[in-house]
Amino acid sequence: MARDALERLRLIRSRRVGAVTFHRLVEEHGSAAAALSALPEVARAAGVQDYSPCPVEVAEHEMRQARIAGATMLCHGDAAYPPLLAQLPDAPPVLWARGDAALLSRPMVAMVGARNASSLGLRMAKRLAVTLGEGGQVVASGLARGIDAEAHLAALDGGTVAVMAGGVDVVYPEENAHLAAAIAERGCLVSEQPMGLQPQARHFPQRNRVVAGLSRAVVVVEAAARSGSLITAREALELGREVMAVPGHPFDARAAGCNMLIRDGATLVRGAADVLEALGVQQQRNFGDEVDARPPLARPLPGPVPVARPLSQLAELHGQILARLGPSPMAEDQLIRDLALPAAQVAPELVALELDGAITRQAGGLLARSV
Repeated sequence: MARDALERLRLIRSRRVGAVTFHRLVEEHGSAAAALSALPEVARAAGVQDYSPCPVEVAEHEMRQARIAGATMLCHGDAAYPPLLAQLPDAPPVLWARGDAALLSRPMVAMVGARNASSLGLRMAKRLAVTLGEGGQVVASGLARGIDAEAHLAALDGGTVAVMAGGVDVVYPEENAHLAAAIAERGCLVSEQPMGLQPQARHFPQRNRVVAGLSRAVVVVEAAARSGSLITAREALELGREVMAVPGHPFDARAAGCNMLIRDGATLVRGAADVLEALGVQQQRNFGDEVDARPPLARPLPGPVPVARPLSQLAELHGQILARLGPSPMAEDQLIRDLALPAAQVAPELVALELDGAITRQAGGLLARSV
């Protein structure tokens, strides 16, 4: 088992091997060891000469660093690997976990929001985190300042999971070092990145994907119209998870993203009772100072089945855009013509995909899919 874990780590740390390629290679060759043996020939067939997989010494060094940090390796397919995350086609082949890894198998709700959160937003995040914990839900977030940090802190007693953008032994931002230490002791820190890796911009969308993948639902507490929190919401939507948002005042830019999500079909959240009800969780009628006076729903409400939400249509449009783009640049005008959609409908989603890191914009109005 230890040898297999080492080979899996070597395979995912090899050049040009991402999560999707990792799973395909293991499926085709039967094991990580066999995939490593075949990798140089696979690379040659793809036009890459003098290819060498990740050396044994590099993987062994990472495993030693993990032992020093008190981190546990969770491999895709292990019983301890998070079950919801395992359903992703690009599920991380290897996760490092510090703390109580058993939390990763419990029902989980993600909470994300603005870094420059308002005092009202922070109060809402705290109340939601505490009461969701009382409702049996682990709270997942990204250890960012603002809403993330407040949610983690409030959820320590009920259970919280922090997904790191860099190595599981690298705290970012540094101001959350004490919080990260508390989570390592009473919750769980996880990362798919190598030990010791300092996070860079491209790592944050990857972190957001794991936050969404771990969770049954994503609750956005405060978010601007263009923010990382909306990236997490889109990831959740594309995975078929519930997307929920706390409404805010129309004049507050920090609420613009939440209000947009609600407009487009996300569940409006007034308190933890709304979240638990949407998930079908049986709940007590009193959550601290939040009293739910509504009668329990014994059966679905009568009426027609709702039509597909606009958010689903956005996810479908993102898929159409990505399917038409490749590594070779393509003119934005040509892409819009191929989609046969109004430019005003496509342009905002191109910006969203660019912020997500899925596409890159080049000079001359050219677009390419990120490799």
